[in-house]
Amino acid sequence: MFKKILIANRGEIALRVIRTCREMGIKTVAVYSTADRDSLHVRFADEAVCIGPPPSRQSYLSIQNIISAAEVTGADAIHPGYGFLSENAEFSQICADYGIKFIGATAAQINGMGDKATAKATMIKAGVPVVPGSEGLLESVEQGKKLAIGIGYPVIVKATAGGGGRGMRIINKPEDFEKAWNDARTESAAAFGNDGLYLEKFVEEPRHIEIQIIGDQYGKVCHLSERDCSIQRRHQKLVEETPSPIITPELREKMGAAAIKGAQAIGYEGAGTIEFLVDKHGEFFFMEMNTRIQVEHPITEEVTDFDLIKEQIKVAAGEPILGINYTPKLFAMECRINAEDPANGFRPSPGKITNLHFPGGHGIRIDSHVYSGYTIPPNYDSMIAKLIVSGQSREEVLTRMKRALQEFVIEGIKTTIPFHIKLMDDPGFKSGNFTTKYLESFDFSSL
Repeated sequence: MFKKILIANRGEIALRVIRTCREMGIKTVAVYSTADRDSLHVRFADEAVCIGPPPSRQSYLSIQNIISAAEVTGADAIHPGYGFLSENAEFSQICADYGIKFIGATAAQINGMGDKATAKATMIKAGVPVVPGSEGLLESVEQGKKLAIGIGYPVIVKATAGGGGRGMRIINKPEDFEKAWNDARTESAAAFGNDGLYLEKFVEEPRHIEIQIIGDQYGKVCHLSERDCSIQRRHQKLVEETPSPIITPELREKMGAAAIKGAQAIGYEGAGTIEFLVDKHGEFFFMEMNTRIQVEHPITEEVTDFDLIKEQIKVAAGEPILGINYTPKLFAMECRINAEDPANGFRPSPGKITNLHFPGGHGIRIDSHVYSGYTIPPNYDSMIAKLIVSGQSREEVLTRMKRALQEFVIEGIKTTIPFHIKLMDDPGFKSGNFTTKYLESFDFSSL
């Protein structure tokens, strides 16, 4: 087992990893930018190293600075959390070259799943259902138009190096194809330095369902059931829940088996998710693989009583997994509490928290790094807390979540709490009848 782990991240996920390490008797090293010197992850780690100024590229994205911090402190492993360098193949490889264990996927696995066209080809070979579309990248707009006619409109073009909805365009009719193609290429080149596009059939009335998987170094993979991540705004998740209201035991078994086949196809090691779209007919299609821990991992932990961070560390240290596929014993939901103003287009709201009260009670969990008097820097992602609620039924979770949100006090800044409170009373959401497009018609004016 590792003696000292450096956490190459910040905020609540860094604090989350520190807590598990402390329970396992492993020393921790926090890294921080000058903007984060007062963050709780810095305070609670055994050691802390400043790695640069506030801009991410000079601190949390600086491989050189992070490796230097690991060498200076004698860390024998690095946990990347999520975001930043967590799916950076170069970082994973450099860790290996320096004899520091990267607690995550190998460079080859990250490369194989990071490029969407390659990932799709891998899944087809493994027998995992995929959305009909181009075999690899499109070579020209003419090729795309021809394929679109064969597949049938609507279609969608996606950036092979994309994420967060960038480099993506839905095309409803042939005459719109060329403009959408050009716009997607331009956006992709600017965002990712890669203008490669591929084409797929656009899945109508989709649900975003992900399967949590764990793989060890000996080829064994298991899954821990699904999470429904369909409540999104501009492809950014706001609420996640498990089990999904639309997943039957039969569909869960099929999707879990497909996820395991996909992970085994690349010899996957560590925690990750296979992301699927499920259409209105109950057919599911591979979308992408995330080769890291997910923001929403706590809801899976709550319904399976399984510490995913601990399992990541054990797998990285060479321990085998049990290989048992888990099904939810409870229901759980997570609301992302962001420093944003939902009444004004979710405009970022950094600043000083003047008063803070976390909700409590049975079935309530808070993952957060903020406290009263803490100043939220404007340099990073706006998520400041995750409110996780569990219960015996979805109805109980909804009632408990609303109560917890009403008890949650954050003053001095705007947050997404008012949006979540309204969502808990929304008839469509309460019934479980929603898609990834649900918030496009949501009324934010009364928040």
